[in-house]
Amino acid sequence: MTSDSRDLGTQGLGCMGMSEFYGPTDETEARATLERALELGVRMFDTADMYGVGANETFLRPFIRAHRDRVVIATKFGYARTVDNPNDWSVDNRPEFIRAAVDRSLTRLGIDCIDLYYMHRRTQEVPLAESIGAMAELVTAGKVRWLGLSEVSAEELTAAHAIHPITALQSEWSLFTRQIESAVVPVASKLGVTLVPYAPLGRGMLTGKALAESLASADYRRHFPRFSAENRDANLRLVAKIEDLATGLGVTAAQLALAWLYARSRQLGVRIVPIPGTRRRSRLEENVAAASLRLDDDVLAELEPLAAAVQGMAV
Repeated sequence: MTSDSRDLGTQGLGCMGMSEFYGPTDETEARATLERALELGVRMFDTADMYGVGANETFLRPFIRAHRDRVVIATKFGYARTVDNPNDWSVDNRPEFIRAAVDRSLTRLGIDCIDLYYMHRRTQEVPLAESIGAMAELVTAGKVRWLGLSEVSAEELTAAHAIHPITALQSEWSLFTRQIESAVVPVASKLGVTLVPYAPLGRGMLTGKALAESLASADYRRHFPRFSAENRDANLRLVAKIEDLATGLGVTAAQLALAWLYARSRQLGVRIVPIPGTRRRSRLEENVAAASLRLDDDVLAELEPLAAAVQGMAV
């Protein structure tokens, strides 16, 4: 089956926070958010086997099965976390690990074919040809429709694509995180690979809402340098600039940040499907509306220097 990235839609929904990392979840509201996303035209729903150590895939199962013909489900393998050892963040790209991981994901999701299957992270310990070869076998076997990679270099993307077509590359890309623009984006554009920006709202920082002092004790962002006490104030001053500009345009800071990402992708000639994550319908509606916004050159010029002023690494 040939890959047609148009099937991924314009904007996806990151589902990770419904199960882990961002504090407690209201499951009723989260399920309502999934349904609302579908109503608004969202097609791709993004998960991974390590989110909640399998719990996120299981959480999505009833929704996916109820709407299988309308949903593009993307999941990932790579991290060795298990229920017995959730703190094992090692990466495994061995063919035997991949074959076992896909079967576990299929069972948890309750489906017989995963639409988009990502290598969550790349380890140099396993030759890329072995890993991509094993992934390609899953396509031949009918267990996977399309292949994806996450956070690989331009050289790795090129090498993988030569082995088997890569439909999507998931990497962090936002108004505050732009490292992939120099090398990765041009290669993705040349190869026709769709970029799937994760954390397009800076893990909530670009919404102006995720302040370090208000994060729940279980919120993993407490460990991220950009949310630390020494960097927080400087970064929030940058966010305040975005908020002021957004107010003048009659939009929210989140919408402005997402509209910038769409505009930047058009400038660079690469197709994107951002996957902002949320557990609330109101935030979802705000994010989806951003896809139709257009920013003029003056606004883009004001936003251009912000990334260089951000303090702290993204993770």
